[in-house]
Amino acid sequence: MQTLTVDKLKAGMVVAEPVLTKRGQTISKAGEELTNQLIAKLTFYKIESVSVEDIEEEEVAAEPAPAEEKPAKSPAKPQKSESRVSDQITYTQRLKASPAFKKFQSDYAINIAYLQETLKNIADGGDSSCTGDLLNKCEALFKSKTALELFDMLSNMRNLEDPIYSHSLNVALISRAIGKWLKLPKDDLNTLTLAGLLHDIGKLKIPEDILNKPDRYTDAEFDVMKTHPLEGKKMLNGKGFDSRISAAALQHHERADGSGYPRGLFDDEMDDFSCIVAIADVYDAMTSARAHRDPLCSFQVISEFEKEGLQKYRTQYILTFLERIANTYNNSRVILNNAKTGRVVYINKSNLSRPVIQLDNGEIINLADSVNNKLFIKSIL
Repeated sequence: MQTLTVDKLKAGMVVAEPVLTKRGQTISKAGEELTNQLIAKLTFYKIESVSVEDIEEEEVAAEPAPAEEKPAKSPAKPQKSESRVSDQITYTQRLKASPAFKKFQSDYAINIAYLQETLKNIADGGDSSCTGDLLNKCEALFKSKTALELFDMLSNMRNLEDPIYSHSLNVALISRAIGKWLKLPKDDLNTLTLAGLLHDIGKLKIPEDILNKPDRYTDAEFDVMKTHPLEGKKMLNGKGFDSRISAAALQHHERADGSGYPRGLFDDEMDDFSCIVAIADVYDAMTSARAHRDPLCSFQVISEFEKEGLQKYRTQYILTFLERIANTYNNSRVILNNAKTGRVVYINKSNLSRPVIQLDNGEIINLADSVNNKLFIKSIL
């Protein structure tokens, strides 16, 4: 057994002893293989050193000699970058093949089944008493992961063919994460989670040829889609639901500056939980694939929020969300729009979408500097 500082850890090493947070929560179990995401989590929790199983000395040695010292075996610089990306793709494949992801995938599918059954029950006249099992399943799914693990898993659970259920489950999980960051009590967390699960129930009233249309909506079709908040409110009224749940169904497309729908409400007219669900709704939609675009990575979404979202969402909630999301991906490997890869080493609090990156060649780039204004993070690896 050897004890290494976190900066010396590498993916593939095996943890020898359990690693705990200062509050005693388990970050890594003994025998667990380190991944880049797990190393990032150790950094996030400010773990200074970790005991790993005995390894060969060269595994903890300095970085290998530059490519030019071994021209016969080292690829050219562009190929080196491609090799780095290929390694990370392999990591993503390993993640999807891991027991933890398969368990999450199975539990996620069970949640979707419960959600489908519950929404149908409510649409057929059922009341709030039918949501108990659904809430318990969703709460258990949330508890099984840290914030980093949760968002990492969700990024690999995208489904173009499901415009209601997977999106609603994702919104519920993201809303609950925001609620925890805001330090809401458990009863409020449960109500907020249900608000996320049920926020799009009104889409059950939208004709399937519009709801499932792969292309952009015409103006007339979009007008039909815009009726789903009112339909959702009607479906939940008089059935014993907390008023904040029905408010979220009605108001999740409202915006603090009055630019939303269906009523054009302003910030002080909106329910607190509706404001949280609105943020989770947009974040999930933007990080999901659409027929007309690829999914955006978290830093691209943060950038979009920073450009125009700060005045559209309740200030306290959107700033908390963006800062926590950005810090969740601190120390993560990323690829820039110029195809160079590196690691996030510092989050700029005044410009969250443009952190400091250490490239694989050791160069430090501050994306917040004006000289780098054409660069941005294209993908989190």
